Amino acid sequence: MFFTVFSVGTALLLILPALNQLSYRVMGGIIRRRRPVWDLNICCGKTDGGGVNVDIVKHADVANLIVVDDVYHLPFSTRQFEHTLCSHTIEHVEDPVAFFEELRRVSGEVTLVVPPLWDLSAALNIFEHRTLFLTFRKEHHTLPPHIALPFARQLQGRVGQKIRA
Repeated sequence: MFFTVFSVGTALLLILPALNQLSYRVMGGIIRRRRPVWDLNICCGKTDGGGVNVDIVKHADVANLIVVDDVYHLPFSTRQFEHTLCSHTIEHVEDPVAFFEELRRVSGEVTLVVPPLWDLSAALNIFEHRTLFLTFRKEHHTLPPHIALPFARQLQGRVGQKIRA
């Protein structure tokens, strides 16, 4: 019995980084490259979406970067952008519904890229994420079903959120 549990645990530890790499780098990259220029890229980090890039902090020298304090009140007019990419960002925010509504206000089409359930190391990252999306797909154009990530707010309340949005 112990050997079986140990073997399954070891297998999970070995496969989780590979699933995360597949999810974030490979599949996320395919979605980002599907459109050569995203009018608004609100998942910036070090990624230049080709149009206006938005983040809560400057991670790198990225063209057309706007650093914002409040993701619920973006400094753009209604429907200013045609296509918005929000990749691996919405799971960090306190209120994903309000954030998605703000994205829909400033853009005609919003593409969300979220950690799917099969990528356990990302989906269950209680140090960074606040929301668990109940989906096996990465790409969405509407807000997928979601719940508050269990224990994330309590842990982040004590030690801080690793990446704050």
